This record gives sequence, C-alpha cells and structure tokens, in this order.
Amino acid sequence: MKILKIGLLLGALLSPLMPGLAKAEPVTLNFWTAWDPSQADGKAAIAKIAEFERSHPNIKIKTQVIAFQALHDKLVTSIASNDAPDLSWGLIEWLGEFDRMKALADLTPYASKWNDREAIYPNALEGLTIDGKLVALPNYLGLRGLLYHTDMLKQAGIAAPPKTWDELVDASLKIKQTTGKPGFGIAGRGVRSPQELIMYLAQNDVQIAKRQSDGKFRNDWADDPEAMKRATQVFALYRSFRDKGVIAPQASGWGWEEEDTNFALGRYAMVINGPWMRNRADQNPEQMKDVRVAPPPASLKSATFFEINPLFIYKGKHPDETWEFASFMLSKDYQTAVFPDRSPRTDVQGDAIWGTPFTSLTPTGVSFPQIALGSITRDMEEAIGRVLLKNEEPAAVAAWLGKQINKSLRQTGQMSAQN
Repeated sequence: MKILKIGLLLGALLSPLMPGLAKAEPVTLNFWTAWDPSQADGKAAIAKIAEFERSHPNIKIKTQVIAFQALHDKLVTSIASNDAPDLSWGLIEWLGEFDRMKALADLTPYASKWNDREAIYPNALEGLTIDGKLVALPNYLGLRGLLYHTDMLKQAGIAAPPKTWDELVDASLKIKQTTGKPGFGIAGRGVRSPQELIMYLAQNDVQIAKRQSDGKFRNDWADDPEAMKRATQVFALYRSFRDKGVIAPQASGWGWEEEDTNFALGRYAMVINGPWMRNRADQNPEQMKDVRVAPPPASLKSATFFEINPLFIYKGKHPDETWEFASFMLSKDYQTAVFPDRSPRTDVQGDAIWGTPFTSLTPTGVSFPQIALGSITRDMEEAIGRVLLKNEEPAAVAAWLGKQINKSLRQTGQMSAQN
C-alpha cells in the first residue's frame, strides 16, 4: 500500500514535468458560421475542419451554424455580454461597428509573421485594416459580375453582353420585345440592395462617405454640385429600370432570394450577381447551362461591389489557437476545397465560368467605407424604394440620402467637422 501511495505521489509531482504522464485537455474554439451544411462548400468545410482537428489534437472546433439574417444580432448581443465566440463568419458591413465596439483582435502581429500573407489579394487585406491594424481576415470574396443567359441575348440579336448603362437598358428592351421576359433583375430590398447601389454609385464616381483629413467622414453631395449630379444620375438609372420595363414590376420588392431564384429559372436575362450562383447552376443545370459572366456594365469608370466576407476574430481567451485555426482556413488547401471560385488567395482562381471571370474583377472592386454603418444601409434601401415605389424624383432622393448619411455619422461620432 505504501509503495502504491508513493507511486501516485511521484506521478502527481512528475506529470507537469513529463507531459506523457498527463494529457492536457484540448482548447475548444467556438466558431459561428453561416454556411449551408447541405451545400458543397459547407460539406467541404466540415471535412477540412475534421482534418484540422486530427492534425491539431490540442484544438477542438465547436461549430454553430447561424443564418446570416440572425447572425449579426446574436454577435452584437454576445459582444455586449462579453461572451463572443472565438471567431465567426460575417459581412463587411459589420466591420466598422464591431471595431467601434472594440470587439476585434489586432491581428497585425500575427500577420507580420504569416507565410501566406503574400498570397492574399492586397486590397482584401486593406479593406479589413483600420488605422493601420488588421482587424479581420478575408474569409471569401463576393465579387459581382454580370450574369447573363446567352440564349436570350442571341434570341434578341445581341452579340455581346452590354458594357455601359445605356447598352444595358437598350439590350433589356430588345430582350423583352423578342422573348417577352424582362431583360434585367435587381434586389429592391434587403441586404443586397445597398450593395448593388454602392456599385452603381462607384461606377459614377460617387462615394457615400469620404474620409477627411481628421480621420472622420462626411457625405459631400450637398457641398459638391457635381457629386450631387452624379448621385442623382444613379437614382435616375433606377427610375429608368422601372419606367422602361427593364426589370419586372415585382423586382422593386425582391430580396436576394427572389433575385437569385428567378434568374436561375430563366425568368429574366441578366443580373449583377456573385460566384455563389454556381450552387444554383448545380440545382438547375438545364435552366442555367447557357449562363456566362462578364464585367458589370459601367458609367464613368469600371467598378463592382467587392464583398469581402470577413472572418472575424474576437478578443478572447485563446488568441494563439484561434489564429492557428483562422490561418488554416486561409490556406491554399482549405480555400481550394471550400471556396475555389471566390477565394481571397491569388493562387486559387477557380474554373473558366465561375472562377476567373469574378476574380479578374478584383482590381475594380469597391466596398463600404470603414464606418459603423448603422442605419446607413437601411437608408440606402429606403432610397431605392423612394424612387421605385414612392415615385419620388431622383434629385430629391439623392439629397435626402446625403442628409441621412451625415445624420447617422453624427449619431455614431464619425462625422467630420471639416468641409
């Protein structure tokens, strides 16, 4: 009995010095994601994370799938209660808000030693850098191209997809005349509507908020007649979509689900959309076999919405392990398996239909300014509704939106006093 007790005592004393005698519990990382586990990318991610856990027995990943429409509010609540996950999916629209909540970890020290950094598109990292600090990683990209049904364009005698706003309107009218179907589709409401709007504004060389020399922002349309004119032209474009029958009447109330579904089923000819539509092509192979991708029609300059879907890493308990897992999800192996057509890596290009036509648009990508958007995106959505549903004049809508943006900037303390 004495020998047994001595043995137990020695084991207790030596176990901290000899790891083989006592196996430490793995660190559990809470990861909130919004993938669909029934889709190819969700299945691939689950398989790759299992591989990561096998090669990193000291780290366990606890994954919780939350729909995007619920994810934001759950994250805000968890941050406010000091109970955020270790990392999560998210939208670029949330970046400024989470940064102002001081929820995001400073990844700059890790990124300075990161071997894969040079493989990431520089403007993807720049879009996630605030005041010189990298505060998130690019999970995947949602660049937007012009998707079009080649059969409908050919039927209307259109040899090539439109390159300008005027060509887009003209082509849509020809398509409607010959096929009876609308030529174009938009999202008149929901999260995608401000994303589409910011693309058109950028194409007409307009920003919703410019950074001033004091580091803060302001909407300058009321102070710059030329900027107000260009913003008004964007809302006039929306008006022409409605008045000329470019879009279906119902499109004024479409969200992203209706926009995607109706295009996938061939109910209209062209749409500004992203590489995730490959999943729709897999589900509707016959209706989408003729779909191809081109740069979005532009105005003063080429521009498309650059949706950098961030991987948010929160200030928390396991920074080293969280970085280990996050950088794994940016590895070439993981990105090739999970996001082959929308990777932030320059060495993962995807195929000739759903990959390179989108990644080639990266240099022309624009995104939201790095501000707490708050009510701004809702006001952008309302501005579209004011033109399409309330029949307000484009100039009045542009003036209203400029005022609303500055009002929001004042409320969040981001309004520059400089003019």
